[in-house]
Amino acid sequence: MRRLGVQPYEQVLEAMHAFTATRSADTVDELWVLQHEPVYTQGQAGKPEHVLNPGSIPVVQSDRGGQVTYHGPGQLIVYFLLDVRRRDAGVRSLVDMIEQSLLRVLDSYGVKGELRRSAPGVYVGERKIAALGLRIRRGCSLHGLSFNIDMDLEPFSCINPCGYAGMQCTQLRDLLGEPANNLYADAEARVVGELLKELL
Repeated sequence: MRRLGVQPYEQVLEAMHAFTATRSADTVDELWVLQHEPVYTQGQAGKPEHVLNPGSIPVVQSDRGGQVTYHGPGQLIVYFLLDVRRRDAGVRSLVDMIEQSLLRVLDSYGVKGELRRSAPGVYVGERKIAALGLRIRRGCSLHGLSFNIDMDLEPFSCINPCGYAGMQCTQLRDLLGEPANNLYADAEARVVGELLKELL
């Protein structure tokens, strides 16, 4: 597991591609845990009309699945650099594992999360709190999850998040009556803990 701090998106995207291109059948799988500097990312299916008013925030084309989303400080990013063939797992089972792990984290805070089969990710009521976007290349996964913990949600209003007009986003801080001290660090530890239970 690599903890990378706050990083520019394009730099990490290039590093993921390089890692995947040069890995062998014996390469150890990795989780990259980080935050991104403010950025909008367009997935492979991204349509320009879903970027309404990006202002000064850059829009970067990505090869992950899905449409446009926002990343910024206070949002947990976990990238899954896994040999899915070696694990005898497919994209669907990986998505299910990620979603269930996030649901358990929310439950640990007393928050009821929900899933929508038509729109991957995790929701609380009508609002989205976590997004997923993956890519499989050479039998290995890239990209991963974003989980809104303690961030500025305003940039989401300048796009149609994940391609859905009017979709509202939420974050853990706003769902807790009295957020814990060091909420980001606490939530990150819980998410990583749940993921490692599934992966190890």
